[in-house]
This record gives sequence, C-alpha cells and structure tokens, in this order.
Amino acid sequence: MLKKRMVRVTGFFILLAGLTCTACGNKKESSDHLEGALTDIMASLYANADLDEGFRESLDGYETVEITDDLETYILGTDGITYTEGVVSMPMMSSMAYQCVLLRVDEADVEAAKQLLKDNADPDKWVCVSAETTLIESRGNVIFFIMSGKDEAYAMNTAFQNL
Repeated sequence: MLKKRMVRVTGFFILLAGLTCTACGNKKESSDHLEGALTDIMASLYANADLDEGFRESLDGYETVEITDDLETYILGTDGITYTEGVVSMPMMSSMAYQCVLLRVDEADVEAAKQLLKDNADPDKWVCVSAETTLIESRGNVIFFIMSGKDEAYAMNTAFQNL
C-alpha cells in the first residue's frame, strides 16, 4: 500500500515538473519574438523606459525614421548588414550624442550583424560630443543598438528586454 502511494506521488511530481518545464519553454519562445512595425516598437520603448524627466521632455525634438541607403553607414558604421527593416531614433538638433536603432534581420544573421555593429560603432561620430555607452542586444530577429549616455542606454535596453 505504501509502495503504491509512493509510486503515485513520485509520478505526480514527475508530471508536475514536466508541465512546469513545458510552460516555461513556451513562454520563453513567444517572448523572444517581437511582432509589429519597428516604429511601433520604438514608440513602446520610449513609453516604457525609465527615463529621467529632462530627457523625456527633450523627446519632442526626436524623430524616428527609416534607415535609408544614404543614412546606413553613418548610423550603423557599415553598409555590410543585410536587414529587412531598420529605424533610427535621434534628435533633429542637439548637442547630445544619441541614437537608438532597431533592425530586423534574418534570424540566422543576428549574431553576425551584432558583431558588425560592435566592430564598426563609432561613439565619437558627433561633433564635440561622444556617446558614453554603446549597447547591442537582440530579441529573436530584432537587434537593439544604442549609443548615448549611460542612463538613457540602460533605461532603453531594459525597456527592450521587457517588451
């Protein structure tokens, strides 16, 4: 009788562990894939980032635009990345070093594209100012690339990771 009960209890815990792992696995897979237009994702980053009030007030002077062939090398530091969609958010006029980029690439190319960004990023490309922090992260096939002050970079990165 005791042996039967132990078998049932053990079986129950194995089943429970299997269901728990399955639930976690499914959650991880769906949360890593970002759907929607990159301009909408960028807007969501700004809405959810823990940015200080002064920076948030300056966002009226920022513009999110599609990365064109003319902007590509200036923004990415290279024209060697193949992407299907790319946007950059940056101030129209400012004495602050800041740009936030989202790229959608083929999932097989994510790591190579991140390495190209890392190798070619120029935090000193602005006149008289330099970006304090450069971060390059990804979720699924979307790459997040920011050059800015430390506080803004980490706030935006946290918002990206929490989408």
